[in-house]
Amino acid sequence: MDGRFNRSYEHVAFVASPLGEEPSFASSTWHAVTAASRALARLDQASRLVPNPRTFLRPTLRREAQSTSALEGTFAPLEQVLASDATDEASKSKELREVLNYVEAATLAYDIVEDGRPLNVGLIETVHGILVRGTDADTDQAGRVRTTQVAIGSPTGAIEDARFVPMPAGTQLNVAVQDLVRWISDAPGDRDPIVAAAMAHYQFETLHPFNDGNGRIGRLMVVLQFMVDGLIGEPLLSVSPWFEARRTEYQERLAHVSATGDWDEWVRFFAQGVASSAEDVALRVDRMLAVQARYVQILQDENAKGVIRDIVDALVADPIVTVSMMCERFGKTPPAVSQALQKLVDYDILVGPFGTYGRQYLAEDMFAAVTSPVGKVPTRDAPIRRDRR
Repeated sequence: MDGRFNRSYEHVAFVASPLGEEPSFASSTWHAVTAASRALARLDQASRLVPNPRTFLRPTLRREAQSTSALEGTFAPLEQVLASDATDEASKSKELREVLNYVEAATLAYDIVEDGRPLNVGLIETVHGILVRGTDADTDQAGRVRTTQVAIGSPTGAIEDARFVPMPAGTQLNVAVQDLVRWISDAPGDRDPIVAAAMAHYQFETLHPFNDGNGRIGRLMVVLQFMVDGLIGEPLLSVSPWFEARRTEYQERLAHVSATGDWDEWVRFFAQGVASSAEDVALRVDRMLAVQARYVQILQDENAKGVIRDIVDALVADPIVTVSMMCERFGKTPPAVSQALQKLVDYDILVGPFGTYGRQYLAEDMFAAVTSPVGKVPTRDAPIRRDRR
């Protein structure tokens, strides 16, 4: 009798072999890997030129959180995710809270790795506990490697109909997760880090060590692994939007490795995703910098100083703000902040107030810089509804 499926059954699970040496690849795959390495290097260089890269992490991470959650069936509109700090807690949907769990979990993981502390199973379990907090997966399995069997992609809920059945819970799974983390952390100098991240991502998704949230944690670990390997100093990379746009192919490429043992197509696909994602983020950062520079120039032309300049600097991280939000951040009184926000409306930097009870102000150009598809020139047409209530 299995506690997860509440009945006895007989079925076959897939047990992945431990990761070993780097496989052989076609030249086209190595070209993709090289392109990904160069794109990450350009992104890392760009992040080092930004005065405060963590400011740019806030919108980048929220975009990643929204997309990685959507890949797993939890959808909250990006504008709600970006406006989360300017939204009353009671107004946040269940889906939005779950997306924000990812933001909290990823921020903790980034800080720990950036401080030079090791990437280990304990950290991954902590991330899982935060990720599923307050959700249906917040059970006795939260925050630890699963102790029950799971099945993936079963239209009927029966294990026999599942698209994929990961290895059973127990000692073998615990050892496999420990081996994976050790393999990531003890990287030999001659191992290509893009290839290693592709292999580790496959292995994590195949082990499926948690009862829920494996996809989100697995994609988070891609960025963490690049940090551990020294490819990026700041975790600005957002990979999930690219994979979300290719959801079916993403799943098929992973499954193909399990079915054939052939790494080539998966590693090439993964490398293409990393290269495209790195280029996308770098262009978005450039757009945000350009918008910020224009805002600053407007303030200089108007000889505006004080809290109004502080608010403009904050718009990179938070393109949607409220009076109370800016009061708390800068220790100013509501009248002073209200006056500053109104001036920014007069300067055509902000629009508002709008939203619930007319409290929110939007920096349209900055919002568009974060959200508009790369390759399109952001317009001043705000992509969110500005209801005055």
